[in-house]
Order: sequence, then structure tokens, then C-alpha cells
Amino acid sequence: MEGEGKHVWVCVGTYNERDNLGRLLEELREHVPEGHAVVVDDNSPDGTGEILDGISERDARVHPIHREGKLGYASAHRTAIAYALKHGAETVVTMDADFSHDPAHIPALLAGIETGADVAIGSRYVAGGRTENWPWYRVALSSTANALARAGLGLSVSDCTSGFRAYRGSLLTRLRLDQLRSEGYSFLEEILVACQLANARMMEVPIVFVERRAGRSKLSRRVILEAAWMLAKLTWRRTFARRAMTRALVIQE
Repeated sequence: MEGEGKHVWVCVGTYNERDNLGRLLEELREHVPEGHAVVVDDNSPDGTGEILDGISERDARVHPIHREGKLGYASAHRTAIAYALKHGAETVVTMDADFSHDPAHIPALLAGIETGADVAIGSRYVAGGRTENWPWYRVALSSTANALARAGLGLSVSDCTSGFRAYRGSLLTRLRLDQLRSEGYSFLEEILVACQLANARMMEVPIVFVERRAGRSKLSRRVILEAAWMLAKLTWRRTFARRAMTRALVIQE
């Protein structure tokens, strides 16, 4: 990627995204010209890893991490975030590889950090935000998950399950990311709980969420059940063991 700055790092996890990855990295160059991208690939059988290596050979600001098997969404994000912080990231952006998250929205997320937020969330559920091409059951599932997260976890944002976010690096260094227990998409709610326990300032930026352009969705019944179980456990910990939860997830200053 062009430019001299190294403060913005975009973190992406991939599994069978060969039809999306090249175009995604091209659009990141356009919308985040000063940024780096760290891509964690879980040994995709469709050749995503080989495409990633070819791009990184031509572009030193693309950083591939190859893993031996499918270790999951949460693990990929923890790995990518840790790598970015180790290499000096001041702002970390997380997003999906399937174009449901439009790279054109990243400057607005970064502006949120620059104006004082510790976490800027790309939100489908604030004025100006919306979803496109989603079946009714996905809309219902998302709405229910967000309502339960707000009620059970005390989260003050409308879109608790959006994975399109920008984090201030100094906030992430205060979190014990290795203590987050989620394996799947409930990671998104768990890290928000940790941010809230760290008194992070959160804001939401409207985005248009579009169903993936190519490939197959990773959402499954197993993923949904894991998320529901983790939400229940997080709600119990926040309600009955909040102080211990804070000590476990936040480095005390």
C-alpha cells in the first residue's frame, strides 16, 4: 500500500475467500492508502492462501499469517490484532473479507477515532445505516442478538454484533485479549464488554451492510448455538462476577 504511515492496520480473517481477497486488498489501497493489512488465512482449500502470498510479494504492506487449520473467527481476530499491535498499530480496523463490509466506510470509522472515540463501530442500526439483500430470518436473528446483548450485557450501542470496527491501539493494549473465551462471532460482544469495562468511549458510524458478493456464508447452526451459550455466560459473569471479570479482561492502571 502506498504512503509512509504505519499507524492504521486492517485485520481480516479468511477461509475460502479467493474470489474476494484480491479485490478487497485493492480497495483497501484506495481507501486506506497509508495503512497496512494483516490477513489470517486458515489453510483455505480453495487457494486463498496462495493468492495472499502472491499479493504480499508485490506489496510489502500486506502481511499474511497462515494457520494449519480452521481455528475460527475469534482466534483469527485475536491473532491479527496482536500482530498489528506488535508492529506499532495506533488504530486497528477489523472487517470481513466478503465485501459485506465496504472499505469505503473505513475513513468514517477512522474519523471517529480521530475525534475522540476509542471504538468506532460500523452500525447497521443507527440513522443512515441499513442492510441489503438479507433474508428475513437473518434480519430477525441479528435484531434478536443485539437486543439480548444490550439487555444482558448492558452494552450501550445499537449494533453489538457488527464486526466492522476501528479501535484505538492504546485501548487494545489495555485489554487481556488472550483471556477472551469466545470461539466464534460472540467474540464481537465479548470484546465490547471488555472495552466497556475499560471505560472506553464508543460511537457508531452508519454503514450499509450488503450480503457477500461471492462465496458461502460461514454462519451455521453450530455458530449460532455457540454465540447464544457465550452470551448467557457473559451475562452471568457481568451480573454476578463483574469485579472479577474486570480484573480478568482489563489491565489495571
